Amino acid sequence: MTDLDPAHLENFRGEVRAWLATLAKPRADEVRVWGEGDPDLQIFRVMSEEDERAHLDRVREYRKQRFDAGYGALTLPVEVGGRGLPSVYAVAFADEERAFDIPPSSEIISVTTGLIGAAVSVFGTPEQRELYARAFLRTDWLCCQLFSEPGAGSDLAGLSMRAVRDGDAWVLDGQKIWTSNAQVSEYGFLLARTDPDVVKQAGITAFLVRMDTPGIDIRPIRQMSGPSSFNEVFFDGVRVEDALRIGEVNDGWRVATATLGFERSSSGSGHRRKGGTVDDLVGLARSLGVSSDPVIRQRIADVYVRTQLHAAMVAKVARANAAGDKPGPAGSLGKLLASDNLVRIGNVASELLGSALVADTGEWGQFAWSEHVLGAPGYRLAGGTDEVQRNIIAERVLGLPQEQRADRAPFSQLSRS
Repeated sequence: MTDLDPAHLENFRGEVRAWLATLAKPRADEVRVWGEGDPDLQIFRVMSEEDERAHLDRVREYRKQRFDAGYGALTLPVEVGGRGLPSVYAVAFADEERAFDIPPSSEIISVTTGLIGAAVSVFGTPEQRELYARAFLRTDWLCCQLFSEPGAGSDLAGLSMRAVRDGDAWVLDGQKIWTSNAQVSEYGFLLARTDPDVVKQAGITAFLVRMDTPGIDIRPIRQMSGPSSFNEVFFDGVRVEDALRIGEVNDGWRVATATLGFERSSSGSGHRRKGGTVDDLVGLARSLGVSSDPVIRQRIADVYVRTQLHAAMVAKVARANAAGDKPGPAGSLGKLLASDNLVRIGNVASELLGSALVADTGEWGQFAWSEHVLGAPGYRLAGGTDEVQRNIIAERVLGLPQEQRADRAPFSQLSRS
């Protein structure tokens, strides 16, 4: 069999469909009728912790079955529960999975299985792979990502959380921020500075940490759109055994960049709606009796074109994944198109609704747009800020000069003002 053997891939698809049919019914085509059901315009889900845990229990039950059947880590090595298959098989599985009514995934599931589980399987010791990688890939444990810090912004290498060696353990002190689902995670995967006297990328080490370890304080961040899906996490003298260190000391930057890169090859079913769509705008315009207005038609047409451009970019990245190629800057283009279009959709809805956006008149599908408008700015930050994506595009697509860097000195000598 070659990596892209069409016959073998088609047989694999049939095998997947047969297995999925034993667990779930085929997914019915979504037919949205104006005035019926939930408008579903949230970008970030508003869910109580109780409901969140109940939803995660359903997803984890399915993910355990998927892992046990051999579909939980298709592209990872066999020794950690994977099948060692090319990326095209993960893409094919995700295609087939979307056709069945399985529990929709969530961010913490994707992070645990697609990023952390993969990272531990690659950089962990044999003991760590057996104990942690399999548990994360199977979702026996959930693991949040403790990377971002308030003083570092988009510069991940500028993190200042300290980890100081103390015998066979490390003592952690510092703060992480924008940590999704920390309150429902058993573990966290964090980066800490272990050597401040070298350049900032060189003095970082990666660790796993139990989220119930003494000294960890999780504080939810209330978002303007309503939910508290993000958290601040404070570390005050938190002791972590050296056995929970992932990779070599001061090699955490390599672990981190690889971890973020795993996202493009993780398979799953996290393809839920994110906010309103161009079809929702058309329905809104019709309900308000303004769908014949030429200016409004032009504004909606602009959103439609950008939606199609984003779909084409997503398809291009998927084809690159299937061929085993790195998507390169195409991923940044896709992310930038998605976040920009969500804001544009919200702007058109705001223009159509006027004051009805901020005062609930009781009309179906109107005030619900406030959830989209308030959530759209957050998507410009999640998964890499728009500014970072533009820098990547400028340097790697347009060939523009790199930004001037004033942070080549050892981290301890850099200005932190």
